[in-house]
Amino acid sequence: MAAAALALALAASPAATQSVRQGGIAPEINLPTLAGGRVQLSKLRGRPVVVSFWNTWCAPCRTEFPELVRVHHEHVSAGLYVLAVNERDQELRAKDVQEFVDEFSVPFAVALDQRGRSRRTYLIFGLPTTVFIDTGGVVHRIHRGPISREQLDRGIAAILPLR
Repeated sequence: MAAAALALALAASPAATQSVRQGGIAPEINLPTLAGGRVQLSKLRGRPVVVSFWNTWCAPCRTEFPELVRVHHEHVSAGLYVLAVNERDQELRAKDVQEFVDEFSVPFAVALDQRGRSRRTYLIFGLPTTVFIDTGGVVHRIHRGPISREQLDRGIAAILPLR
């Protein structure tokens, strides 16, 4: 009974009607950034995008971040955009997010999902979750849970434009 009520509530929610799925257009992400600006996924069309949903308290996220920094440096010249979406609604302090970003010398945008809207839209139930979006805004892969270097590289290869 409870599961049926939850399914009905999700079906009726706006987030569920626009939820992420492989082969579909990536739902909008429009969030403030840690640096003080805003990031809007739809404005990144034309660029391959890797979106990582994470938190500072997530041990696999801590392991994964150096790999995200590496792929940013390796592929930024090919137009790759790495976007780290922090689930700010699940953090204790904003200061923790800044300290994490400083520790890893993060060179890419860090968005703050302060109310959990992107988390709900992208059906994030576990962290980290990595979404690979091509230049047309189409979701190619959704990787739930820790991602290996090889899996990250394969996901990026699938969305980088051929040169």
